[in-house]
Amino acid sequence: MSFEPGQELPELKVTPDRYLTVRYAGASGDFNPIHIDEEFAKQVGLPSRILHGLWTMAQVARAQTEAAGGPHALKRLSVGFRGMGVMEQEIAVTSKVRAVDEDGTVHVDTEATQAGTAIVRRGDAELRP
Repeated sequence: MSFEPGQELPELKVTPDRYLTVRYAGASGDFNPIHIDEEFAKQVGLPSRILHGLWTMAQVARAQTEAAGGPHALKRLSVGFRGMGVMEQEIAVTSKVRAVDEDGTVHVDTEATQAGTAIVRRGDAELRP
């Protein structure tokens, strides 16, 4: 795939199931009760258990690697977390090529939204496809 400034990359859509945070807690070692205990999450003012930010960031990374041909192509990724993701609602990751360097490095602006709200903003990826 060739990349051009202004090009939109394929959108990634994923819907986390209701058990995702429990599985991800085991995989990541992050057992913060806001991710795994519904009652606790509500007691501290959250609408429900919330997604791990790093899981959401992983979906942003996944969108980049799928567009660029594999994990080897993602050289750098930074994001700003701006909202809380919840289970059972679709997350959409959108990405747009900002620039392509002479050496082939592709600079991509990306974000993840859920129910019309940005949960990851100002994502900045560097790809070497």
